[in-house]
This record gives sequence, C-alpha cells and structure tokens, in this order.
Amino acid sequence: MDDMTNQKLSSDPDTRQLPGDIAVWIFIFAELAVFGIMFIGFAVARSMDPATFHAGREALHPLIGLLNTAALITASYFVATAVHQLRHRHSGVQWRLWLAVAVSCIYTVGKMYEYVNLYSQGYNLGTDTFFMFYFFLTFFHFMHVILGQVILVVLAVKVGNGDYDGSDMNGMESGASYWHMVDLVWLVLFPMIYVLA
Repeated sequence: MDDMTNQKLSSDPDTRQLPGDIAVWIFIFAELAVFGIMFIGFAVARSMDPATFHAGREALHPLIGLLNTAALITASYFVATAVHQLRHRHSGVQWRLWLAVAVSCIYTVGKMYEYVNLYSQGYNLGTDTFFMFYFFLTFFHFMHVILGQVILVVLAVKVGNGDYDGSDMNGMESGASYWHMVDLVWLVLFPMIYVLA
C-alpha cells in the first residue's frame, strides 16, 4: 500500500476508527481505567457495609444529581451538533459550543451547592466510607468537568478566530471526545452513588 493510499484512508471519515487524535484517546482510556478502578473499589466497599452506604445516600440530593445529569447530557448534545456543523461546514458551531459551556455550568454550580450543603451538615471525607468515596469520586469527576469546560471555551474561541473551518477536524473531535468521556463517566457515577448505593 503506497503513501497516497495510506493518506486517503486516514482522511476518509468512513475508514477511520476513532475521531480526533490518538494521544487524546490514550489519555481518555487511561482516565476511564482510573475511574473503573475507583468504581470497583466503591462496589467492594458497599458490599462490605451496605447499611453505611444506604444511610449516606439518604443524605444526598438526588434532584440536584438529576439536574446535573440533564445539564451534562444537554451540553453533550450541543457539542455533538457543533462537531456535525463544523464537519459539514455549516454555521452555528461557535454558539453551540458556548451553549454547551453555559449549560454545563448548571452542573458546576449544582455540585458546588451540594458540597457546601453537605459540608455545613458535617459531612466530609472523614465521615465514613461512603462519604470518602462520594467526595473523592465526585470531586475527581468535577475537576474533569472543569477541564472539559476549558477545552470547550478554547474550541469556541478557535472557531471564532477562524482556526477551525472544517478542513481539519482533529482538534474539534479531540476536544469533543474528551467532553463525551466526562459525560459518560457521570452517567455511571450518578446511578451508582445516588440510586444504587
């Protein structure tokens, strides 16, 4: 297979396996592995002390958790449509990215409110095993959301500056893939902590 054929295959959207840069995917898989290990630890600890985990779950705010879930899913919708619009060189890419950032701020505000509320009631990392996992897992995810928001802002600015015009989708797809990973982790984290604990 010559270089020309290799180049054609790598740029053909029907033959590529992963959107974006392979380095970003290595990072995503590493992050998913870390979250996976923590999820297993949570499940093992819960099986050893179900009463503590049930009592801990009762102190949480499931409506805020549900609102946060809706916010992240909605933000992911705007990110996905922004990628689609850019790929087909349509307008509206930048405002979709800004909307994704704005909607995702519902999550960050909701999560900060929940932390402050729980802390004011005396709950913290040292309260018990449930809250150790709760604060560690959700704060670790929270930091990923913040990074995702920064990435979306950078993408929106670059689109506005004309740096992304649809001719090269690598940067946009890489950022979008990271954001969808953040969303996916929350879709596991929310039921695990707020419903099943």
